[in-house]
Order: sequence, then structure tokens, then C-alpha cells
Amino acid sequence: MVAWISDACNYSYDSRLGCGCIRKGLRSLCFSGVARQLFNAISERGGFNQVHSSCEVSSASDYEKKIDKECESHCIRTSNYANAREVVESFWKLNASGTKRTKFILCIALNSCAKLLNWRLGVQIHARIIQKGFQDNLFLNSALVDLYAKCDAIVDAKRVFDLMEKHDQVSWTSIISGFSKNGRGKEAILFFKEMLLGSEIKPNCYTYVSVISACKGLESVFEQCALLHGHVVKLGFGVNTFVVSSLIDCYSKCGRIDEAIMLLGAATERDNILLNSMISGYSQNLLGEEALKLFVEMRNNRFSPTNHTLTSVLNACGSLTILQQGRQVHSLVTKMGSESNVFVVSALLDMYSKCGSIDEARHVLEQAIEKNTVLWTSMITGYAQSGRAPEGLRLFERLVTEEDFTPDHICFTAVLTACNHAGFLDKGIEYFNRMRKDYGLIPDLDQYACLIDLYARNGHLRKAKELMEAMPYEPNSVMWGSFLSSCKIYGETELGREAADKLFKMEPWSTAPYVALASTYAQAGLWKEAVEVRKLMKQKGLRKSAGWSWIEVDKTVHVFSVADSSHPRSQDIYGELERLNLEMKEVGYMSNQIFKLDGVDDGTFLSGRELEF
Repeated sequence: MVAWISDACNYSYDSRLGCGCIRKGLRSLCFSGVARQLFNAISERGGFNQVHSSCEVSSASDYEKKIDKECESHCIRTSNYANAREVVESFWKLNASGTKRTKFILCIALNSCAKLLNWRLGVQIHARIIQKGFQDNLFLNSALVDLYAKCDAIVDAKRVFDLMEKHDQVSWTSIISGFSKNGRGKEAILFFKEMLLGSEIKPNCYTYVSVISACKGLESVFEQCALLHGHVVKLGFGVNTFVVSSLIDCYSKCGRIDEAIMLLGAATERDNILLNSMISGYSQNLLGEEALKLFVEMRNNRFSPTNHTLTSVLNACGSLTILQQGRQVHSLVTKMGSESNVFVVSALLDMYSKCGSIDEARHVLEQAIEKNTVLWTSMITGYAQSGRAPEGLRLFERLVTEEDFTPDHICFTAVLTACNHAGFLDKGIEYFNRMRKDYGLIPDLDQYACLIDLYARNGHLRKAKELMEAMPYEPNSVMWGSFLSSCKIYGETELGREAADKLFKMEPWSTAPYVALASTYAQAGLWKEAVEVRKLMKQKGLRKSAGWSWIEVDKTVHVFSVADSSHPRSQDIYGELERLNLEMKEVGYMSNQIFKLDGVDDGTFLSGRELEF
């Protein structure tokens, strides 16, 4: 237990022992004397900015008292309007003068430590609270719970919370928020239920935001979110934009974008927080067009975008591959001075990469003030997705050999993806093994998926299947779908049938495995089996939806679908397609399409509609 504070204090054994006593929760009267002695020992050795306890100051001149009063007044005054760092500096000055620390001053200091995530100073203040005998004060304990929760010391936050004789909204909200931020959503919801049923304290908007956020990592996220939504409306928080934004974010993350749109439409007042959440929701659900339209509306109404907004909009531009609009957003990023934000820069890299402008992406990286793992990984991924995988691998090798770069799981996923795109099987196996050997990283599902896909794409289907069965994870639908596609390419009907059977159970309403299996049979000349798959698809009422593509011409996006003649220049488009078909036949091109499902045309794409930005 004593070792709990060793890294934070980093002073002497006296310091570690004193903080260890706090950890043990020794709150008896006799501990007050122990705490005083230990805390004074810390002070004498410079552990608390060479602060001496107030009991050691026997007398002071009128001038010193005046200075003390001014320091205390300044500390209180700065807490009202200054930033947290200034408050902490004022607190240091107050301690240096030997002024008596009141409960109010200690509470202000703890709140500032929580904002700065200054766990070390917070622990020392906790020691002073115990030394002064303030350990039963409701407001100080609530501030301590908030501090430990925000500093990811959730076990210690719970220990302080459990020792409290009374609780208030702050302590309840802090412990719920702490569990939520630490990825322990179930416990956060249990605390919320205990708050409702076992106390007379009513939740406020911050409590609801915390517990709604806790739902996002749960399997029953939609059910929990819907229950909380009803509770919010019942208690009159349905008009609070802070709470509504959290609901929108939660619904969006679980794919229920329609509910999020409904909430936005019912909002009586729209602000930055609300619009940012909705733009992010659209972007996460691949509704880039709607995200951009709402962003334009936001700008027209004089709302200022945040870095989070810019990231979402850039992701939307990347998903739509609209380079011109992405460049315009990049100009706004420069204008707002957001080029120092790592998430915005990462979104810029991703946008340029998806739009095929990999050199512009590299320029963004070179101009970045701080280059970290996120940016380097985004750049390697961009090279892989742009058909320049060897450059991505060379970049990785330079980083690990010359820049003292330590890759993480996500970086290795990017590297293995690059190997996959380039078809480098041996290199892929080498990098996969280096994860554990050189960096002590245990491969997770993503890295296994990359290696399995790499085996399958290179025709080693049996080896890919063996690896799927041997890995310590259950294969998901994406892995089986990729494996089925490789079976189709190499004509492996037996393995293809096994993969399709898995997918039929995992995704019973998806048409993709039926289409892939039927094509696999058709390419192998097994027409009877192919027809049986088509009949099975019809019996289940499944129909493959038409594909879409789009192109931007003169700031107008033309959207294309199959067998559609709604575009005003459809005759010209058909004529051009026919001319291209004739030219391809003249040079000897022959389509290898030998099987076609009902309702799926032969790939002739016509423009369906136009979008203007």
C-alpha cells in the first residue's frame, strides 16, 4: 500500500509513508498527529515547495499578516475568472507565506488540480486535509473524488467515496463520470441506479451526460440509451442542449442515426455543442453529404466550429472523396490556427490520402509542429491505400531505425495493411513476428485479420483457415467475408462454402455471401449449385442493392447508379459508354462475367442525380 504514492512524491521515505497512510484510510484522531509529523517532514525536505505547517508559525508581523491576507484574497479572486494554472500558482504563494489554509482555499486548489490533472499536488493537498482534521468535510471529499476520478485513479476515488458519511451531487456525478471515463460503464450505471434508489440526491445535467457516456461501451448500448432518454424527458432535461448532445452522440455511436436526427429536429435551440455532435454523428455513420450540409448551415448561422467539428468534416470529405471541399476546410483549419491539433492534422492526412493526393498528405505531415505515433501511422496507412505501399514500409523502417520510433498495435495494423496491398507475404509474416519479439506486443484481432487476409490473397487458403482456427480470437464476419472473396478468386468451392455457411449465420440478411458463393460456383462451372444459391436467396427475400459511385465536375457532384436514366445528359453518357466499349473490344478486351443474379445489372452505370456545394 505504501508504494501507492512512490512515483508521485519522489522525495523521501517519509513522503511515501505519509501518502501511504492516506491510501490506507487511517482517519482516526491518533493519525492526525502522525499526519502532522509526516507532512512537516515532507515540508522540511522540500517536498511541498518547502512549505511549513501553520502550527509552526508562532507569530507574524502586521506586514506579514497583510501579505498573507493579500495572497489568500488573490487565490480566491483568481479562482473566479483565471485559469487553473494561475490558481495553483497562487496557492503555492499562499503556502510559501505560511498562511493558514482554510477549507475553502483547499477546495479551490483541489478543483484546479482536477482541471490540470495534477495528481501529485492533489495527493499532497489530501495529506494536508487529513493533517488539519478536515477529512469529514463534504465539499473537500467531493473535490477529492473528482480529482482522483479525472486522474484515472478510480480505485482511490471509490475509496474516498465509500468513506464519506454523506454524498452530494458533485460526489455522485464525479464517481459516475470517473467509472465512465475509465471504460467501466456497467459500474457507472450501477452507481447511477444506487443514486436514484438509495439516496435523496437528484441527478443534474452533468450526471446524465456522464451516465449516457457510460452506455457507449456496453453491448446493450441502444437499450440503455433509450431508457436514459425516457428518464431525461420525464425529469425535464429534454431541452438541455448539453444532455441532448450526449444522447445524439450515444445514438450515433450505436448506429441509430435516425433517433439522433429526431432529437436534433425536436431541439428548441441549437448551439455549437448540439451541431458538433450531429455533424460527428453523420460522419461516423458515413453520411458525409448530410454532415457537410449541416456544417454549411452552422457557418451561415455564425457558429464557430471546434477542432472536433473540423475533424468530423474532414472525415466526411475523405469518405466522399471530394478534394476541392477538403482543401477549403484545410484553409479554414489554417485560419483558425488548428494545425497544431494532432487529431485535425491526422484527419487532414486521411482526407488527402483517400482523395488520392498522397503528396499533399505528406506535405501536411512535414509541416506538422509535433509528429507522433498517430500522424506517422496515418501516413503509412495513406501510402498503403494509395497504391504506394512500398513507400509506406520504407517510412516505417526509417522511423524504427533512425527516429527511435516505438510502434503500437495500430501502427502494426497499418504496416500489415501495406504488406497486404503490395502482396508482400514474407514481409508481412516478418512484421507480425516482430511485434512480439522486438516490442513485446501481443497481436490482437486486427493484426491476425491482416495476416490471414495476406495468406488468402496470395492463394494460401488452407494456411489462412488454419490460422483463423488457431488464433486466440473468434473470427468475425469481416474476416470470413474476405476469406470467401479469396476463395472466389482461386476457385476454392469447398472452402468457399464453409465460409459462406459461417456468414449465413452471422449476417442472415446480408446478400454479399450469397452473391460471392454463387459467383464461386459459376466460375467453377457448377451451374446447378449456383442456381440453388440464387433460389435460396429469393426464398429469403434478399435482393442485392445497386451500387453507387460519383464524380465531381465543376463543383457539382454527379451520383451514378445502375440502369438509371434520370440525368439530363443520360443519352450522351450512354453514347460515351458505348464508344468506350467498342474501343476496348477492338484491343481484345473480353468481360469475364459469366454469372449474373437477378436484379443485378452488368455494371453499366448511369448518372442519377446532381449535388451542388
